[in-house]
Amino acid sequence: MKRRFRVTTAAGPALPAPWAAAILLRMTDRPYFKNAKALAITVLLWTAISALGALQTYSDNLRVGRSSHYPTLLVTWFIEYALPLIALSAGLSAALARWPALIRRPRNVVALFLGLVLVFQPAQWTYMAWLRGYLHIASLDDARQLLLKMLLVGWFSTTGTFAAILAIAYFRQARERELAWQRSQTDMLNLRLALEEQRMLALCAQLEPHFLFNALNAISALVRGGDKPLALGGIGRLSDLLRYALAASGRNTATVADELRFVHDYLALQRLRYGDRLRVHIDGDGDLLHDVACPPLLLQPLIENALRHDLDCHEGPSDIRLSFARDGDTLSVRVTNPISAQASPNPGTGLGLANTRDRLRLMHEGASLRAAAHDGRFVAEVRLPLVD
Repeated sequence: MKRRFRVTTAAGPALPAPWAAAILLRMTDRPYFKNAKALAITVLLWTAISALGALQTYSDNLRVGRSSHYPTLLVTWFIEYALPLIALSAGLSAALARWPALIRRPRNVVALFLGLVLVFQPAQWTYMAWLRGYLHIASLDDARQLLLKMLLVGWFSTTGTFAAILAIAYFRQARERELAWQRSQTDMLNLRLALEEQRMLALCAQLEPHFLFNALNAISALVRGGDKPLALGGIGRLSDLLRYALAASGRNTATVADELRFVHDYLALQRLRYGDRLRVHIDGDGDLLHDVACPPLLLQPLIENALRHDLDCHEGPSDIRLSFARDGDTLSVRVTNPISAQASPNPGTGLGLANTRDRLRLMHEGASLRAAAHDGRFVAEVRLPLVD
């Protein structure tokens, strides 16, 4: 004997399918039936909805004095309402996950909805009529009565579930596009960072030999002078300078205080060559310099440029000035020397200054180097941001 399940109300209760489908689809980002976990979540959620619907029907029956059995109502709700909507949710979600193009055009969405109306909805009505024992049709009038009876069943739950699944599918596609865009931006930033790091390394690779060759020239000048103790002292100074330069090549930043100590050692080496002619006035040396970051080997090219365009262009003493001053949220570092008639016409285009300018720009967008003549002196000014 065929087992029949009957509901106790004339019309089927409204099933809160849209929000149920939303919760279900948000709980997993994978198409249904890909794994047992997704299927288990689907069944558990619709079982919970069936339990709530059966409880509502049981409560309505109590108010009107109608006898009912809650476990029977729960089984009826699950079999009549939940099973078809589980199939709809799982099948439609799996199809949209596998073929996203199904909803890329409005006409495709309309076709899907027509398939829901013309295929799924009649199949759901036939299934429910079979469970309720309505398929014993003896005449055309019985068929018409059955059609009128089933027309009002399941429209809200079915169309609501369809709309919710489509809305979440659109949301997923939009999120995937956003994530893809974010990944592309991240890849571009990482590529740009890698290129900037390679450029920084290339600049350092240019700067260190440049410094080394100039330092060796200073030692060779001492050797040519025939003063062996002075030349040995210069070699010792050069060893200290190269040790710092080698350590600086392994990091991206240093402090201005470290760079100033390096400048003192560099000037001590050059003083072996120039003697008392080398005069550098340093102003503004304070604790602030220990807290300001800068590229390694920042100050030495500026001092070297000043020496080359001061002492090497006349016989008298130098007049090189190095000053540090806070200007708002930046530290201003100025290296100045008098302009000589024998100096090159554009002293700001040397390798040291050009590399220094590029390295400052790569380190921080607020860092800069300006080099120009002003009031008979050549002024190289570095501005470094004070970062808290």
